[in-house]
Amino acid sequence: MNEDDFWGIVEAARADDKAFHEALEDRLAERSAEEICAFQARFDELDAAVCRWDVWAAAHLIGGGCSDDSFADFRAGLIALGREWHERVRRSPDALADHPAVIKAATDGEGYPVFYEQAGHAAAKAYERITGKDEHDFYEAVDEHRDSHDPDEDEADMGEEFDFDDDAEMRARLPRLAELFLPA
Repeated sequence: MNEDDFWGIVEAARADDKAFHEALEDRLAERSAEEICAFQARFDELDAAVCRWDVWAAAHLIGGGCSDDSFADFRAGLIALGREWHERVRRSPDALADHPAVIKAATDGEGYPVFYEQAGHAAAKAYERITGKDEHDFYEAVDEHRDSHDPDEDEADMGEEFDFDDDAEMRARLPRLAELFLPA
């Protein structure tokens, strides 16, 4: 599945009048098992593109901390935000300082904007729905799909690691988000 087709499905689900993860699952359940695996393989590729220390630092600021599981939810949420936001964050995670839900969370101190665990499981649920097979079978099928289409996939480079608890470092690397979420 090419990137345009992937984002077309995501944007269509975002436009539906229901929770994004439900809409995405429904839209994927209209496709073949192979197409769902192709969608997940592309999802994983786009997820890996934002699996970087600077993006994790943004998640840490926005979430008031961020475990590795929470970071997976954050990356799924970046995809759920749609192509424009995903691409903006790939270029500069500090761009999230412009997102209305992030601004609202910084203002009222409630919620975890962007973090969206269910978005990361929609394809597996759609696969289970149409095949009757479980999540384990789904991820095996995705691995087989990936091996047959991208056998030489490289591991992503997370960039330079740094201390998320060092306020000066966070202000230097993510100045706009730090202004929203760190005390003066």
